[in-house]
Amino acid sequence: MKDAMNTRLPRRAFLAGAATATVLTALKPSMVFGAEASSKMELGLIGCGGRGKWIANLFTETGLYKFVACADYFQDKVDKLGEKHGIEPSRRYTGLSGYKRLLDSKLDAVVIETPPYFHPQQAADAVDAGKHVFLAKPIAVDAPGCLTIAGAGQRATAKKLVFLVDFQTRANEHYRKAVQMVRNGDIGKIVMGEAHYPWRGGGRGLPPTNPEEQLRSWYYVLPISGDFIVEQSIHSLDVATWIINADPIRAIGTGGQKLRPKGSIWDHFAINYSFPDDVPLSFTCIQSIPEMKDEITARVYGSDGYIQTDYYSDVLLRGKDVYKGNNPELYTSGAKINIREFHQFIATGQYDNPTVAPSVRSNLTAILGREAGYKQGEITLAALIKEGKRLKPNLKGLKA
Repeated sequence: MKDAMNTRLPRRAFLAGAATATVLTALKPSMVFGAEASSKMELGLIGCGGRGKWIANLFTETGLYKFVACADYFQDKVDKLGEKHGIEPSRRYTGLSGYKRLLDSKLDAVVIETPPYFHPQQAADAVDAGKHVFLAKPIAVDAPGCLTIAGAGQRATAKKLVFLVDFQTRANEHYRKAVQMVRNGDIGKIVMGEAHYPWRGGGRGLPPTNPEEQLRSWYYVLPISGDFIVEQSIHSLDVATWIINADPIRAIGTGGQKLRPKGSIWDHFAINYSFPDDVPLSFTCIQSIPEMKDEITARVYGSDGYIQTDYYSDVLLRGKDVYKGNNPELYTSGAKINIREFHQFIATGQYDNPTVAPSVRSNLTAILGREAGYKQGEITLAALIKEGKRLKPNLKGLKA
């Protein structure tokens, strides 16, 4: 597991569109994808909800991809997506196992945008079916799921498949530059860090009891979303662990429900993490406070300076050197870079899949914080992994 969790900065920065096009046009379509008659990669979309519909548009806008199949539990969702992207009705799959029929069909890669609970099995099955994988964050809702993704990523590399996890910050040139400067020693030895994710959204909903309706309102269902510290706040923890470049040893936490009703997910967490070399990281996240300023921030202090990142504004490093970069529309721009790089990696045969290990690390960090909060106490990463606790939603009565 330790090798699977080793984090390193992606080897290459994003290539500009013109440079990417030059590389891709130099290769015959039949050398890159299964379809000899077309240069467009044939995709299947698993998960046709809000983000699935949104990101499908970004894929098609590049002109590099074509959706030929889609899967979702609900018929109305696959039909709406299928009609927009010209997918034949016979290749619109429904039910819990619809994605398996999609994987059995002819296509090059899958884009997985289902609720997080389903990610590990669907991604692992996709790799075993010989498909390249573009996976939404978070990768899992529990530690066993994280280990499943780690193994799937390793198998993908062995099978010469691309497996990319879609974190926008790690795709951004300013984040990449600043983190590389940290690696080069520009802020000296890391001393401590802090990360925050206050968000006015999220709502105060109560999950329905009907299993089918829980799939529609899955955000408020713990076993399906992993709670909001995993589903959303992982963004700031991902940046913090990327900068610190280590696995947390333990976490002490608290939090609760003061805004959301009992039976729903929590609305706030406060976690203190401990990393190797006595490096502490304080983390807070809260949702559903009207008029609150939205932030996704991380700040890490070193012996010679600090790095400060904000998803909504800029990246700043002050140390032996100074660097500052602005992040316009990172939510969209980061996804677009990942979509382009996904194509580039497949076209050029880059199968080292550097996004997998840091995604396993940050996901385990978020789960560790959640469990420490639930315990109102301390838990180690080693104990979390050894316990192997699985979250299981109620799927009884749902169509296969």
